Amino acid sequence: MKKFLGKVLAILWKDILAELRTRDIVVSVLVFALLVIVIFNFAFEPERVGLVACGVLWVALTFAGVLGLSRSFVLEKDKGCLEGLMLCPVDGDVIYFGKMVGNLSFMLIVAIIVLPILFILFNLPIFRPELVLIVVLATIGFASVGTLFSALAVNTKAREIMLPMLFFPIVTPVIIAAVKASGIVLQGGSLSNLSIWLQVMAAFDIIFLVVSSLVFQFIIEE
Repeated sequence: MKKFLGKVLAILWKDILAELRTRDIVVSVLVFALLVIVIFNFAFEPERVGLVACGVLWVALTFAGVLGLSRSFVLEKDKGCLEGLMLCPVDGDVIYFGKMVGNLSFMLIVAIIVLPILFILFNLPIFRPELVLIVVLATIGFASVGTLFSALAVNTKAREIMLPMLFFPIVTPVIIAAVKASGIVLQGGSLSNLSIWLQVMAAFDIIFLVVSSLVFQFIIEE
């Protein structure tokens, strides 16, 4: 287990160093997410802003996440690093978890910056820890599915179109659960009303983490 985690962390560290040099993923994703929030802030009347805040949040995070995921394996492919990863003496699930944790980290960084700005612009009076849990669970679902389909789409000619076409139909349940759960939190709902949506996201994360790690080796070799 320790060796497995060490290899995963090595791939993660490689992605972090590459991102620190170029800042391609985080900057582009962050700018997109902030632009979406600012536009929606001016598009709605002040008295209706609170009602649509959770929808705006997940529109920004979802589409920004797709933008970041689409570049994850594209950079590896264009720089010839993907073949190097495949030649490493590690199993496919190690590569998958290394890339997935990297994508998850970048998406969470964007969420950490976006959430306070959302609360300020939309004049939301509360910030509850349940919202952090929702963001983490939903982001794990995005990263687990997105990493798999990003590896699949990178070898196609229309990879910019292929990833959203594959990604959105599969990830729709976790998006719906995240929007519903966020709405309950922002409206001051009880934990009992929130638990069913948390269970949906947790089940989604577990299923797709297991399935994606098992099939990743076959996809990346194609």
